[in-house]
Amino acid sequence: MADAARELGPIEVLQWSPVPAREFMKPVLETSAEDLVGPIEMSVYGPVNAVRQVLPGMRELGRGTILLINGGSAVRPGPKVTGTSVAFAGESAYGQLLHDALAPEGIHVAQLIIPRGIGGGEPSHEPAALADRIWELHARHDGDFRTFVEPMDA
Repeated sequence: MADAARELGPIEVLQWSPVPAREFMKPVLETSAEDLVGPIEMSVYGPVNAVRQVLPGMRELGRGTILLINGGSAVRPGPKVTGTSVAFAGESAYGQLLHDALAPEGIHVAQLIIPRGIGGGEPSHEPAALADRIWELHARHDGDFRTFVEPMDA
């Protein structure tokens, strides 16, 4: 990211949305502390490090957008996806804290929750529809932190 900023100027938009590895999604009673290392590195340490890279440039510009994209386990822990449930909760907390701290500086932090994953035949979950939704989150700084692609099932 430092190379990109040197070549292109300050980064104005950061989207954090890596796909979790299968091994991050174990049942709760089969999950050890070691099993949480990878998910936490990806979903907590990763965005913290990325934000620290781009934030000085965003502050210099007086604007920017940080987008965190997560599955439903970020807001409703799933007993069969323990790693993402724990790590996404940490990422969500970090994002909310950033949102509150950076809003007065004109830097928008938002989270998009995609329940049930990408695709699967649901029009709102198809890649093109999700890309439009992500663009809207960047373009409309409406003050909200969390947005759902669709309401979560009860």
